[in-house]
Order: sequence, then structure tokens, then C-alpha cells
Amino acid sequence: MKNRRSEYDITNSVHLTNGEEVCQAVLDIFSDIYPRFNRSALKRAFADCERLFEGQYPSYLPCDTLYHDKQHTMDMSLAMARLINGHERSTDEEHRFGPERAMIGVITALFHDSGYIRHVADHHHFNGAEYTLTHVSRSASFLKRYLHKIGLGEYAQISANMVHYTGYEVAPENIRLSDKTMHRVGHLLGTADLIAQMADRCYLEKCRDRLYPEFVLGGIAVQVDENGNEKVIYESGEDLLRKTPDFYANEVDGRLNKLFKQAYNYEQAFFDGKRRYVDEVGQNQARLKHVLKMDDFSLLRRIPPQNYGAKHFPGLDAFFNRHPAKKVGAR
Repeated sequence: MKNRRSEYDITNSVHLTNGEEVCQAVLDIFSDIYPRFNRSALKRAFADCERLFEGQYPSYLPCDTLYHDKQHTMDMSLAMARLINGHERSTDEEHRFGPERAMIGVITALFHDSGYIRHVADHHHFNGAEYTLTHVSRSASFLKRYLHKIGLGEYAQISANMVHYTGYEVAPENIRLSDKTMHRVGHLLGTADLIAQMADRCYLEKCRDRLYPEFVLGGIAVQVDENGNEKVIYESGEDLLRKTPDFYANEVDGRLNKLFKQAYNYEQAFFDGKRRYVDEVGQNQARLKHVLKMDDFSLLRRIPPQNYGAKHFPGLDAFFNRHPAKKVGAR
């Protein structure tokens, strides 16, 4: 394969910032396993998702988060469709999801980060990243309204509950689904969210330059206890990367292998035995270990596609000048 382009998927063939192209790829993936499925609902969901992120959806501003952007959502949704395809190929008829559950899985993927996007009437938040700690619940509320809006209200509560497999606001054992099979769809959803972002060609650069600012704005970089005592979790984007290997070993590995029951293995059925996402995740981890060993972050020179947030975000310095209490280590 020729050198992978930063705006393309793991196969270097799907342009992730083009919603129509990703939509067509997903329709093709579904057509491969389902003779019939609700093609019009999926096409509408992709179009509405792109409108939402681009600021063309009624009552919403454009997505201004630096890391959790449209590219990630399209990448994750494509990965979700591929895992579903692999599941259906490798599972007996009795345990297959079927087209309706699969469709709800992809629609949930499309809007799993909708909670980062600010409403036009929101005059209290500087950036969508300030919703980091509550964004999954906000996404659940959006999904519940949205599915009713497009005539799929019978799945609204299922989708709203299932989206919590992508976050930490609800403990896994407290996720309630009336359709028990949807828990397995949820495992694929959580898996797709992790492997898509960690297999991104610019994953390390995005963590340093885009995820860290989101953590600052979202109250993740610095935590304050009930007595007002401050604890710095991540001092900088580089510090975040230094702590990423431990995060992967202690958190990501457990979610992928235990909570989500190794659902990433379904990619092999889709890719004819190959592990495209898992292998790329491993390459990014090896690349990070090399950077840390050399103690040279200048080795990270890949340039992610520009998004709305990158174009309009005034920079942390300007934000800190207006909101000094949010600065790491500020008193």
C-alpha cells in the first residue's frame, strides 16, 4: 500500500472528511451482508451528521472541538460497519444482529460525540470540549430526540443507553438494554471508537496538539477535589503522551479485551484474515515508545487535516488570558 494519507482511513481508500464517500462505503459494506436494509435511513443519518458537524444543522453551532471532530466520527462509524460485517460473516444465523440492529449501531456511532457540539443558545461555554465529562449523556439525549425525528423512535432509548459504551459516565453493568443482543452491538461500538482513533495516522500528533487542549478545557488535565485542592494530571501535551503507554496498558487493554470481549477480532473476517486496525494501533504504540526512548517529540511531524476547531480556535494562550483558572497549575 502506498503511503497512507492523513485524511484517509486505515485502507487509504476512503476519504474521512467526505461524509458522502464514507456513507457510500458503509452502504456497500451493508449490501455485502444484507439483501435488504433501510438504505434511506442510513443515508439521511450520514447527511444529518455531516450537517451537524459543519454547523448546518438547525440550532447548533459547528463542531469546534479539536480532537473529537468529524473525521473521528466518520472513521469510527466506518470501523463500526466493518466490525458488524465481520460479526455477521463469522456468526451463525441465530446470533447475527440483522439489518435493523446493525443500522442502529451505525447511527449511534454517527452521533456518539454529538454531545460535544454546542447549541446556538449556549453563551456559557467557550468550546465544546468543556462538555468532556458529560458529553456522552448529551449525545444520548441528542440520539433519543433524533431517532424519534427520523421515524425510528422504537430504538431511541436503546440507542441512548447503548452510546454509553463509548464513555465512562455510566458503569458498564448499569447500561440497561431491553434487547440483550444490543449489548454485543455496544461492544462493537466501544471497540470501534477506540481502535479507529488509536489507528489514526496522526494519532500521536492529535493527542499532543488537540486532545490535550480538550483535556484542559474539559477539566481533565487538572482535577480539583472537594476541598479545592488541585491535582495536575497532565502538565502538557507531551506529558499526556508520556502517560499514554500506561493508559493503554491499564485502561484501553481492559476495555478492548475484557469489557468488549475482543470484538476487534471481527475485523479479520472483514479484511480476509488481516488485522488492519489492530496492527496500526500497534505501530502507533511502537512509534510512541521510540519517541519516548529518544526523548524527542520533534519526531512527531505528521500534519492532521485542518478542521473547524483548528481554524477558529484562538489558541490556549488567548483562552488562558481570559480564563486563568483553567490554566494547568494556576492558583
